[in-house]
Amino acid sequence: MKALHPVCLPDRSSRGEGEEVWGCSHAVVLGLRLFFVAFFLLQSASATQVTNIYSTGFELSQGFDLRYTVMGQGGWTGTDPSGSGNGIVKDYFANSNTLHQPYGRQQAYIGLYPLTDPNGTLNVWRPLNFDPVPAGLPIVTFSVTMSIYDSFTVTNRDCFRWSIYNSNDNGQRLFTLDFDNLTTEINYELDDQEFVFTGFLFENGDQNGGEYDLFVIMNFADNLWSAWLNDVQIVDRKEMTTQGLALNLGDIEAVWVNRTLGKPGDNFMAFDNYAVTAEPYPFWLDTVGRLNNGTFQLRLTGEPGRQYDVEVSGDLNRWSVVDTTTLDSDGCGIVDDPTASRYDKSFYRARLVR
Repeated sequence: MKALHPVCLPDRSSRGEGEEVWGCSHAVVLGLRLFFVAFFLLQSASATQVTNIYSTGFELSQGFDLRYTVMGQGGWTGTDPSGSGNGIVKDYFANSNTLHQPYGRQQAYIGLYPLTDPNGTLNVWRPLNFDPVPAGLPIVTFSVTMSIYDSFTVTNRDCFRWSIYNSNDNGQRLFTLDFDNLTTEINYELDDQEFVFTGFLFENGDQNGGEYDLFVIMNFADNLWSAWLNDVQIVDRKEMTTQGLALNLGDIEAVWVNRTLGKPGDNFMAFDNYAVTAEPYPFWLDTVGRLNNGTFQLRLTGEPGRQYDVEVSGDLNRWSVVDTTTLDSDGCGIVDDPTASRYDKSFYRARLVR
């Protein structure tokens, strides 16, 4: 893995326009053990169910043949009329064992070969068309291993991006992460069309590897996203839309933007282990305390407006509902268990209802 370099430079508010102008029921169990003799509360870890929306390693066994472009394979499509500037390569990322883990043998790429699109921009994507909030899975994580290889026969260098689109009006761009191969700066762009420098630089891949693991976590319920490259957070809680665009997930696109029209670099971005997962809004129980009448109070924190069951058990086998509560606009609710004083110990858990 390549290192990520923070730099101390003045803030840069913009570098150009958008890409088109270049320059099921899921239960989360939280066991709370209450010992009334000692008034001690022990909370266990939650087991959140994660749903796979889409994932691929671009392997032959998954339907990707390195003789052809990414466009047209595995449901992937793109913008270049002739399908130029994308394809499958082999063994660009170094595996750690003879089983070819964790990257397999094949990777996808964009760049390298000139486009036929006169706009000098290539977008490649696999449609997802997922609506996270109605599905009760508003926390969406995009992960991919990526590396940008420098131009080797020309001096021109371009920009490579990951852009998130919704599914409205044939796709509206929500936000973008930009890797500028001329400056090696990492930037982001919201839907206000202004590029912002994250303060971090990347390094090009080479014969020794140099891949990065990118993670983008999107909270569609709260209109927020954050990003990490390897273990370094590069974007912290930015708005997914500043323009009131629809918050659903159409696709996540790999983008190549030629810096100079008609003079592309032969640089390229290879990527692998492309995955999109979704999970419920995190929720948990905390103790408030025991009232004078023996009622035990719990605080439930989760997604505003969602309904949850809080259940109790004395043996972790038989469960009964203490209360069904809808969380307020702050994502909080108070749950009373008036029967708590009858038992030596009680276990509590919360479950998303709707």
